[in-house]
Amino acid sequence: MSRDFSDDNDPFQLFSTWLRDAEAGEPNDPNAMALATVDSDGLPDLRMVLLKGHDQQGFVFYTNAESAKGRELTANPQAALLFHWKSLRRQVRVRGPVEAVSDAESDDYFASRPRGSQIGAWASRQSAALESRFALEKAVARYTAKFGLGAIPRPPHWHGFRIVPLAIEFWHDRPFRLHDRIRFSRGTKDAPWSKDRLYP
Repeated sequence: MSRDFSDDNDPFQLFSTWLRDAEAGEPNDPNAMALATVDSDGLPDLRMVLLKGHDQQGFVFYTNAESAKGRELTANPQAALLFHWKSLRRQVRVRGPVEAVSDAESDDYFASRPRGSQIGAWASRQSAALESRFALEKAVARYTAKFGLGAIPRPPHWHGFRIVPLAIEFWHDRPFRLHDRIRFSRGTKDAPWSKDRLYP
């Protein structure tokens, strides 16, 4: 963990290494990330989501596309992510455009979810006003009865988003706030990465 990560030239490989370290060292949700979007007035919005896939194409999470974040990403498909692994004293920041993942990818991931989470995706009108907890529980009971013991299809409004990074910054805590910061950036998703060391 003390190796000088500034020698790395592939941000995706470095991220994979840091995520594995987090999976070994963080007590809860090492794949948790803050997702920043903006609303129709340009006001920033922020919430925690879970990373469900990452590769050379980008960083994937799943949600109800009719939720606040889904609507914001559809209207303005750009986002920023922040991973904060407090126990490791590390952060990773990601910025870039957003695209929908394929239906096949969404179907595959939905099928892998626990049955209760699948039902919840149907029952929850995510981000809409909820009159009472009982109303949500009734919706869960209704969809539980509807689907019985059979396979549960993916709701048409539920799918994945992929953040395609144009900038990835790695931050590691150092004494006296003289932190290490390495930023990888590129102009387009097909362009080569450039790398800079930043002042803390």
